[in-house]
Amino acid sequence: MIEFNQKEITLVTEEIAYEVENSKNSALYMENRMAQELRTASIAIQRSLPSKYEDISNERLKELAKQLRVSHITLLAPGEDDIIGVRSSDSKEINMSTKEWSYWYTSFQELLANRPVTTKKGIALPNFWSGPIEVASSNPKHVDKWGYYYDGSTNYIINPYFRDKDVINIEKQFGPTNVMNRFTKSLDGVLELTVFNPTNFGRHNQSVYLNGNRYVKMKDQPIWYGTYTYQNTKLDKAFMKKALKTGSSQRYLSEINKKKVLKTFVPIKEEKSAPYVIGVVYDYGLIETELHQELVKHLLLSLPFIILVLIVSIIFSTSITRPIKNVMEHVNHIAKGNFGKILAVRRKDELGGLIENINHLSHFLKTYLNDLKSSQEESEFHAYHDSLTGLPNRRYFKEELNRRLIESQQKIIKHVAVLFMDIDRFKDINDTLGHSKGDQLIQLVANRIKACLPPYNSFLTRQGGDEFVVLFSDFSPVEVEKFAQKIILDIQQPCYIESDEIFVSISSGLSFYPEHSTNLDTLITYADMAMYASKRQGGNKVIVYHKLLNEKQTEKMQIEKRLRKAIQKETIEVYYQPKVDARRNTITGVEALVHWHDEELGFVSPDVFIDIAEEAGLIHLLWRSVMNIACCQISKWNKMFNQELTLAVNFSPRQFQDSSLLVHEVKNVLSSYKLNPGSFEMEITESTLLINTQETIKALHELKEYGISISIDDFGTGYSSLSYLKKLPIDCLKIDRSFIQDIQEDYSNSEIAQAIISLSQSLKLQVIAEGVEEEYQKAFLMENGCDHMQGYLFSKPLAAKDFEAAFLNS
Repeated sequence: MIEFNQKEITLVTEEIAYEVENSKNSALYMENRMAQELRTASIAIQRSLPSKYEDISNERLKELAKQLRVSHITLLAPGEDDIIGVRSSDSKEINMSTKEWSYWYTSFQELLANRPVTTKKGIALPNFWSGPIEVASSNPKHVDKWGYYYDGSTNYIINPYFRDKDVINIEKQFGPTNVMNRFTKSLDGVLELTVFNPTNFGRHNQSVYLNGNRYVKMKDQPIWYGTYTYQNTKLDKAFMKKALKTGSSQRYLSEINKKKVLKTFVPIKEEKSAPYVIGVVYDYGLIETELHQELVKHLLLSLPFIILVLIVSIIFSTSITRPIKNVMEHVNHIAKGNFGKILAVRRKDELGGLIENINHLSHFLKTYLNDLKSSQEESEFHAYHDSLTGLPNRRYFKEELNRRLIESQQKIIKHVAVLFMDIDRFKDINDTLGHSKGDQLIQLVANRIKACLPPYNSFLTRQGGDEFVVLFSDFSPVEVEKFAQKIILDIQQPCYIESDEIFVSISSGLSFYPEHSTNLDTLITYADMAMYASKRQGGNKVIVYHKLLNEKQTEKMQIEKRLRKAIQKETIEVYYQPKVDARRNTITGVEALVHWHDEELGFVSPDVFIDIAEEAGLIHLLWRSVMNIACCQISKWNKMFNQELTLAVNFSPRQFQDSSLLVHEVKNVLSSYKLNPGSFEMEITESTLLINTQETIKALHELKEYGISISIDDFGTGYSSLSYLKKLPIDCLKIDRSFIQDIQEDYSNSEIAQAIISLSQSLKLQVIAEGVEEEYQKAFLMENGCDHMQGYLFSKPLAAKDFEAAFLNS
């Protein structure tokens, strides 16, 4: 029993250790997200306040903190030999010195010098640094997450921060406390679980003194998680030290708090973090009680043996009359439909032959009924289960959801949650690897999801295709989101199918009963809507339904409706952005960009309506409109002004789903407007090469032979292999604007742009830079052999008449 107890403790500590490590990763991720939110708030604060802190009141900072949903805002400014708080919505922050704040103070000096912050702790972003979560030195009653922003336009550092519940909720959501509480409640005998900091446990000098306050840093606290009710500090510290030294668990028996307990200390050592010790307090009296019960049980087991001997002797004495009685009883059982029982045949007379015949009849009837029942069960199973994964199907799901909603209405269960999941880019994977491997991937993902779910109060179904739905009941929203995050992390691990290594992710949406709806179909719709919102944000995340999703869906439908009308009425415009040879200071061509100004919606950004056009199947009609307008215009300009401008037009990946039709239409349009194919450039993204790969490659070769140039747009932001650069008929790489925008005046952050230029030169491909806005960016590109550019430094996209007036009439 003691051995079983130790195995149970090992399993408990392994789970807690996993949760501790998982909480570190999750907390770090959330800290970074909070830092990004604080930077966004800082920029909003900068735009709302005067540039001098002398013109700002503390009351104004309080109002602004409420508006931006941060706990407080402090403004820091340099003094003679210190950096102090000069204005704040928190009175304790005013006149606060920071000179003794170690790397914090160093970070403030680097911000004020307009240098990137080099502190390894926290997170550094442009003009911004966010320190790690810590006890506030100005007021140790609080735990804060700070952000600091300075770009030179103010005489103060902007310091917004989150406090208390906004910060501590990270530990509640991602820490191991919930798991530890579950173990102490559900496992008999486990009285207390504690995660110790062995470095500081038992020490009396962990406190630090800053700004007149005394407090203990979070990393120096002697107990990181759990409680310490069964205290025996001196002996516990000695056992922790021994456990860390030997690398094995240590335990002892003692009477603490008037209870005989077994205390176990399990050392946990990780490569990238400080070691810690998990303590388990077990009720030893429970083991003694179990031993006593086992003794009584063994004594009682001997009594049936005596009774069995007595029964055998009685059967022996009635061996002559018993067989006839058994045959009669057996016939009665068969008459009542109880088949399958076989009587032992120990006679070779007429009675023995009768028993054999009855046995054959019983066996035949049982086999027939079992086959019938098996057939019925198989039919019922297929009616309610998915044939590929064996999971419950859509029909089963609706019945189960309806049952749980009824139970919730009857107060049997309190909460119901629907988690809708869809594999990201599964169609691309299926088209590339084939349906057989696609089916294997579906099975693998189903098994991973199943392994992440609790064995109770959860119900996994496959809705069809690459969609899965999980029902949860009697879990809080926080617990359900935790399960969803674990599924996302597990799905991200590499999948190995035969010789292929596949990386997939999953988008998830959550809705809750009764918070979001009490209607079954609506609850499913909301979860599905949240899942699609996750996909629009890049996938690989879980989003909880909220009312804004409905508004966005309504807005999306409105944009789709107006876009259809705009295409039908031919009110779509085309703007032209010049492509420049910077070394010769000449325009070599233009890129045609779609422009839409709607009567009701006003100007609609292409970043908004292009995605909607692709989802609604309007992208080809939109492209056809742009293509006709642009080819007609370029053809006129080349004739009127004796020019030879090239025309670049963007193509959507979805257009290559019918690549032969696309090739035919491109040739027809160019022929209709008598535009030289050599003056036409097709711009595609890297993701295009993942759709119908063989057909797409064939189409590109055909267009290349026709004389058309092919460019890879937004190069470096896609996911495909670089091997296509040598295999495909590609003429030009367009460096994505994000890499150009990263280049600083001292040419820092230019490594990616330089690498793409070198790659294109080694492969003898033309290269063009997008988004050039500064002279130093132009200078860097020219120094590195990239002469072709476009961007606001030369011209923004212009309407046809404005382009003509600016560049062609002179």
